[in-house]
Amino acid sequence: MTPNILIVEDELVTRNTLKSIFEAEGYQVLEANDGAEMNDLLANNTVHLIIMDINLPGKNGLLLARELRDKEQIALMFLTGRDNEVDKILGLEIGADDYITKPFNPRELTIRARNLLNRTINAQAPLEEGHGVETYRFNGWTLDINSRSLISPNDDHYKLPRSEFRAMLHFVENPGQIQTRADLLKKMTGRELKPHDRTVDVTIRRIRKHFESIPETPEIIATIHGEGYRFCGDLEQD
Repeated sequence: MTPNILIVEDELVTRNTLKSIFEAEGYQVLEANDGAEMNDLLANNTVHLIIMDINLPGKNGLLLARELRDKEQIALMFLTGRDNEVDKILGLEIGADDYITKPFNPRELTIRARNLLNRTINAQAPLEEGHGVETYRFNGWTLDINSRSLISPNDDHYKLPRSEFRAMLHFVENPGQIQTRADLLKKMTGRELKPHDRTVDVTIRRIRKHFESIPETPEIIATIHGEGYRFCGDLEQD
């Protein structure tokens, strides 16, 4: 299978450059100038990876990513000139799988894209990833493997972005064990932890917000200072 990459970029020169880079690597490439064109292409094509700028006409990339994560779990990479830490953290909080700033190294970009595609395409068989288990239940909550959803005691369904799902799956498969940030990042993205990388902390913060929606929920993911995180939920035995 040849993965399809959708480039969402309003600068024609940059879009053509990206198209040439990825077509030279053997990918099928679709192009969109803005969010409206992106949604039209998504409605009529199978897309495996979206590479999107933040500065777009109409709705910006951050808003489009938020809307996308409400209904899709397609791999998403921001490629943007906005290089401040706030935008990067916000992009990851919304659910982007990677964030690269311009100017970029074409070789680094293609390697990151390939690694992301390999991880996400392989993760499309969630039952295999869950070793045959369809649900994990703890403290009134349910992690549903088939839908990749976290279900609250009130039956609210939170569709988890890929990074959150993979982190939660790793936690419930290893209850009570301390997970370092390096271990979690490897499970979530396949990347090695680098200095000042806050991806894991941002992901844990997003997951905790779901649990905080039910005030009586005890601490599910504990911070182990200087070491990492630990799943403290009371898993039910089927």
